[in-house]
Amino acid sequence: MAKVENKTDWFDRIAWGVVIPIVLLALISLYSIWVASVNDPRSGSPVKSVLMQAIWYVISIVIVVVVMQFDAEQLFRLAPIVYGIGIVLLIAVLFLYNRQVFADTGAKSWFKLGPLTFQPSEVMKPAFILMLARVVQTHNAKFGHTIKSDWVLIGKIFLWLLPVAVLLKAQNDFGTMLVFIAIVGGVILVSGISWKIIVPIYAVVFVIGATAILLVVTPGGQAFLGHFFRAYQFQRINSWLSPSQDTSSGAYQLWQSMKAIGSGQLFGQGFGKVSVYVPVRSTDMIFSVIGESFGFVGCCTLILIYFYLIFQMVKITFETKNAFYSYISTGIIMMILFHVFENIGMGIDLLPLTGIPLPFVSSGGSALIGNMIGIGLILSMKWHHKDYIFSTAGDF
Repeated sequence: MAKVENKTDWFDRIAWGVVIPIVLLALISLYSIWVASVNDPRSGSPVKSVLMQAIWYVISIVIVVVVMQFDAEQLFRLAPIVYGIGIVLLIAVLFLYNRQVFADTGAKSWFKLGPLTFQPSEVMKPAFILMLARVVQTHNAKFGHTIKSDWVLIGKIFLWLLPVAVLLKAQNDFGTMLVFIAIVGGVILVSGISWKIIVPIYAVVFVIGATAILLVVTPGGQAFLGHFFRAYQFQRINSWLSPSQDTSSGAYQLWQSMKAIGSGQLFGQGFGKVSVYVPVRSTDMIFSVIGESFGFVGCCTLILIYFYLIFQMVKITFETKNAFYSYISTGIIMMILFHVFENIGMGIDLLPLTGIPLPFVSSGGSALIGNMIGIGLILSMKWHHKDYIFSTAGDF
């Protein structure tokens, strides 16, 4: 990869097609958190909630600007370091976890930093994506693609996933584990691995998932799966399959979310107007605010913003014409897509409930920083790709 003189103006090097959707999502986030906090007495002060989210956005923007300064070579070298730091944080949180969060949720996933909490698995996601991209890039440049080498590459990918999976299992954070699996699934699709391998693997994963869901609805199946999952996870599956069966306890949050979204009808109740109480609305159920305030039209508009953001990410990936960048962008796209699909899906009973926030909209600093690091990596592609002539996929 040869360095060339860059004469492009800095303004043209910024991926405005990515920046503009993020700005729109930030405004939607501040509005939604305000409305959710005003209508939930347990959320605390609405002003404080919105101000904290704004502060997290400012911090995230600074992080994005810093991440943008790293080019492909530097990111390639940094990948093992940030992955190692992420693993250390995932280990540390098992001992220094927030006791109050653990008592409420049973998860050892959060640090407590004074009045703030921080979830290290969120920043581990972009770190893992960088490491995965390096592994695939290095393997393909050295071995190329044969059935044997493709199986070796799959083994390497899952070897790097294994420590993360074990630590997330120890934290009792199955929802986040699903995000990492989605990232791996996306990177495998673009890694060049033969479809003769990919199709059977994905078929097996689908069969295992479908079988697990079927086992949940049978007493004997639950007894077997009880060795791997907890009672509340079975309850979430049951609530998903039969949301109207128990609307007073297990399915209460889901039922209230669907009522709120349904009450918005086509155009919503209006700016700032909501009438249905939804627990934990500013985080997991933030989509219900959009549905109730702006109806079906507002929900579709939000989804279109995400679609445009993803489209711009894909466009930048093709423009850079660099394999290493393509693996990074695929991981980031899968991370964001899975969050969007899962969060919106669980709010309308399309998918089971998990603690997955809506990217760039739900309140919380950890998830926002993790996602904004991903945006910083995408912006880095646009910022640096004219600085270099990429001679080969493996040329660093």
